[in-house]
Amino acid sequence: MLVLSFVLSLPAQAEQDPLPAHAIAQFGQPPQSPTSALSADVRTAIQVGLVDSLRNTEWGPAQAEALQTITASKDPRLAWVISDMMRFVAWAELNAVLSEAAAELLQIKAPRSNSWGVITDHLIAWDIPAPPGYLEFKSGIFTAMAPEWQPLFVEGEIDWRHVSWGGVLIDDRRFNSKSTACNCIPAADNPEVSSADEATWLKDSDIVFGVEVNGAFRAYPRRIMEVREMVNDTLGGRKLGIPYCTLCGAAQAYFTDGLGIRRPVLRTSGLLIRSNKVMYDLRSKSVFDTFTGEAVTGPLAKRGIELQQASVVTTDWGTWKEAHPETTVLVEALALGRDPDFRNTRDANGPIFPVGDVDPRLPVHEDVIGVITASGQPVAFQRSKAFLALKRGQEIKVENVHLVLDAGGVRAVDAEGRDLGSHQAFWFAWSQFHPTTELWTG
Repeated sequence: MLVLSFVLSLPAQAEQDPLPAHAIAQFGQPPQSPTSALSADVRTAIQVGLVDSLRNTEWGPAQAEALQTITASKDPRLAWVISDMMRFVAWAELNAVLSEAAAELLQIKAPRSNSWGVITDHLIAWDIPAPPGYLEFKSGIFTAMAPEWQPLFVEGEIDWRHVSWGGVLIDDRRFNSKSTACNCIPAADNPEVSSADEATWLKDSDIVFGVEVNGAFRAYPRRIMEVREMVNDTLGGRKLGIPYCTLCGAAQAYFTDGLGIRRPVLRTSGLLIRSNKVMYDLRSKSVFDTFTGEAVTGPLAKRGIELQQASVVTTDWGTWKEAHPETTVLVEALALGRDPDFRNTRDANGPIFPVGDVDPRLPVHEDVIGVITASGQPVAFQRSKAFLALKRGQEIKVENVHLVLDAGGVRAVDAEGRDLGSHQAFWFAWSQFHPTTELWTG
């Protein structure tokens, strides 16, 4: 064991914003974080122990000594970098060593299972600040595993602390590469569609995401979206990018034309941010906030690009095609021979990736209809309550937002019936990306 012969002086402590009461109730009080710069010794230790060790796939005495230097700093901020490394470490013994180090920095008991998840949940819930130079360290760790991520790891309006690996690599195939294999979640570009009558492969009970643009209707079966997670399409004369986050239960439709730029081609990065997919533009390598449509890094962020939404109605195929018999629907081949239902299998017991604290007003997987009002206020409507209220003829209105039934689903319109770009999502996802959201209670 290395014996440190120097004494660390106590650094100035950061003044952090008060935490929500529910976060403290679940995770306890956080440790104090310093505001000082990292010493040269600590920076070197991070590079040797957490970055170069992954790049060179080695762990020996030099790396162990580096980790001891990191732990001896007593700086909770460094647990972020340890957490980033833990996500890529499959060796149980090393993961346990890293978990012990991170837990000591956070002043918690080292978890016995799901170490990365537990450590990261504490970091998020406690809003532990990032250490100086964090993006450089994080980029080094992630690009050691996949150099293709390098263009995405740049400064911007994104909280890099919350970005983690989703278990697949980036979809960087060229546009319309229908047959290109990848170790990724392959987007569907210009997907083939059929009429409703031709879609005999769909059962009436199958969930679809319905979109209407300029009087044209199209259904995107969940079975397809579960394995594609991104569609670049044209409907009603408009270009669309349609991300689906299986982890969030959220399909959204963004207009990708009329921006004064070449059409963005949306792709899945293989990265997550608080259990929500991180999407990016293939052409400019700009990262977008999937929930808001705002470009947060890269050239499109510098131009202030924000994609406008069309509403997505989550419903069943039978009700959708009855209400809109003229609808088209994506063809079965796009499902790649798979028929997953992650909601009732993989994700049945809650989010499988760290999300930190969750607003306790609703259960984490409660379905809500989310929309932004004219004043910019996010509002969530509990879908089950709203659906029953609308069936009873009750008016549901918040500011300019009116909820209406549409083909077995719910969407938001204004007083003149104009679409306001609403979509359905799990409560944990909507409330995390819109922390100031109001909740309609009926």
